[in-house]
Amino acid sequence: MEVPGGSVQLPIVLRFVDIAVDALAGAREEIDALNVYPVPDGDTGTNMYLTVSAARDAIRDATGGGDPGADLVAALAALSRGALLGARGNSGVILSEMLGAIARRLSHARPDERNAVVMAEALQQATDASYAAVGTPVEGTMLTVARAASDAAMEVVKDSSVRARDVFAAAAAAAREALARTPEQLRMLADAGVVDAGGRGFSVVLDAAETVLTGRRPVPVTSPIGTRTIPVPLATGAGADELRPDGPSYEVMYLLDAEDDRVPALRERLGPLGDSLVVVGGEGLWNVHVHVDDVGAAIEAGIEAGRPHRVRVTHFAEQVAQARSRPDEARSGRRIVAVSAGPGLARLFEEAGAVVVPGGPGRRPSTGQVLEAITSCGACEVVLLPNDPDSVRVAHIAASTAEADADDGLRVAVIPSQAQVQGLAAIAVHEPGRAFDQDVLEMTATARHARHGAVTVAARQAMTMAGPCEPGDALGVLAGDFVVVGSDLYDVATDVLDRLLGGGGELVTLVAGADDAEGSLATRVAGYVERHHPAVDVVVYDGGQERYPLLVSVE
Repeated sequence: MEVPGGSVQLPIVLRFVDIAVDALAGAREEIDALNVYPVPDGDTGTNMYLTVSAARDAIRDATGGGDPGADLVAALAALSRGALLGARGNSGVILSEMLGAIARRLSHARPDERNAVVMAEALQQATDASYAAVGTPVEGTMLTVARAASDAAMEVVKDSSVRARDVFAAAAAAAREALARTPEQLRMLADAGVVDAGGRGFSVVLDAAETVLTGRRPVPVTSPIGTRTIPVPLATGAGADELRPDGPSYEVMYLLDAEDDRVPALRERLGPLGDSLVVVGGEGLWNVHVHVDDVGAAIEAGIEAGRPHRVRVTHFAEQVAQARSRPDEARSGRRIVAVSAGPGLARLFEEAGAVVVPGGPGRRPSTGQVLEAITSCGACEVVLLPNDPDSVRVAHIAASTAEADADDGLRVAVIPSQAQVQGLAAIAVHEPGRAFDQDVLEMTATARHARHGAVTVAARQAMTMAGPCEPGDALGVLAGDFVVVGSDLYDVATDVLDRLLGGGGELVTLVAGADDAEGSLATRVAGYVERHHPAVDVVVYDGGQERYPLLVSVE
């Protein structure tokens, strides 16, 4: 990832994550079909795709949608954290650790270092980190493929004339060779007639890096690789359609807030409970993955170490059955999936019949969370309300993934609602009895026509579109932009409201936030509407959202 002058460039990193996501999207079904180890649950490709998608979303958000002039170190930190938070499944968690290790090495690169050396060392550190994260490393897996790639990178970089493109070309080629040999190392793969799914996914990521730097297209999976040919998946095979009778029954995953020195004890506690143990992260935030029979014990171990959250438990027998055939009960009906920024807002959406995914400023839901809401709601028609600019891309990825995975005609539509109040407006006109396309059209039009604003408090000194602000200043927001800076929340709120009503309106919706627990600000603003705009109706809700004492919309 270099240019003349030998430094890591943010535009190249951004292009890499875009190509890696697209490449994994294209290879996802193939990788899922290869998945027989450690459990034939058919989701390795999907998990790796969602993990890198989360990393891309995070770095895009951190760079304002891909600003090449953004801070590189901050962008790499966001990529690492995004991968950690969005990691799914055994292979996804390992991949997130690899991406994190690469990001850390790139962040510490010095101007006087050869870029090729930095890249080779980044791959080596990614391999070392992945082996360290796994409780019991097994050869013939993506670990083996990663080791072959990093060894090749470190070997080729001994030549002082090579560039980063040569490093990744050598690494990608070595990964393909190692991938072709995985059935020789792992009997389950040989019996099923496949290569390792996680290794194939990592090879796709390396191919993406090679493509960015060289322009060469990656080698298709069924093409000859060196002196070997990668096997294609068989319809049946030992281990391909049944769980190991002596293997654990459940996959347990959770994020863990814990001091770093508590993690070794956590590993020791989780190790004897099952297998496929992977613990990755650092600086107080960890992603824990393990296969066990005793789900409670796995979660209790997390409680002893810190605070587990976003806990996810999968029963393998059910997952494998679903992967082999359609569910017994066909999907039916239409459901709304809405991202909610507060408990009060969650109740409002739930009362309107929506499936709620927690979100909000600073805690955007992962693609996996939205995808799970879509697939578990049981509907054949799903409408997504992201209700936040940062969640719109996540919603689109989850929607396309759900439709691609479904074999029963699932339809998913995303209404690009940018604010919680737009989501409330859209769900208010939802009519299940209408045709799906017409319902989506009506909801989209209503959300688009709901002008929205908010009031918040400045956390730091900054320059806004409305001028400079200091910590503690009241800030007025219109359609995502700061337009008012003041000292009083009420004065700023009424200013925002008058601007919204300047274009007319019949209904004002006010949503009180967590910082306005008594609803005093919302009540005072409602009184202002009644006095100064008597022809306009006003409704007040307790939203409980953080950071924004008041949300406002005008319809």
